[in-house]
Amino acid sequence: MSEQSTKTAQDLFALLDGLGIAHKTYEHEPVFTVAESESLRDRIPGGHTKNLFVKDKKDRYFVLTVEENATVDLKTVHKVIDASSRVSFGRPEKMMEYLGVVPGSVTVFGAINDTGNQVTFVLDSELMKHDLINGHPLSNDATTTIGRDDLIRFLEATGHAPLVLKVTE
Repeated sequence: MSEQSTKTAQDLFALLDGLGIAHKTYEHEPVFTVAESESLRDRIPGGHTKNLFVKDKKDRYFVLTVEENATVDLKTVHKVIDASSRVSFGRPEKMMEYLGVVPGSVTVFGAINDTGNQVTFVLDSELMKHDLINGHPLSNDATTTIGRDDLIRFLEATGHAPLVLKVTE
């Protein structure tokens, strides 16, 4: 994927609008960690996400979207997500190539850039108990809120059938 074809937040919002999906975006200072983003809680309702970009030994890539304070056991999660081996973190170059984002901005919304379906998106079942889900709209200086069911509709519209699994401890 070339730089030019990487979708932007505006492309994301246009797709959501086209799908009739209600969304609200809050702009804020760039946040790189869950700790930095905790100041946003009072302003932004819903489940806040942490996203892990991981791969198995067969170079199958996954984005694990979990509640921000949840713990994922990287030694055992491969059994749950049906990976071929234990997973490790994917390289930043692949993150940019497949999701169009840099480290610190991994987001479930990166599915809009994964036109080759290189990545399997896994939504933690605990996170999906929230009516509203929050994620970065392809950069970490904003947070976009959409409904839980709309998140699944968005992923399906990008050609991804998300797995809803319990991947947290």
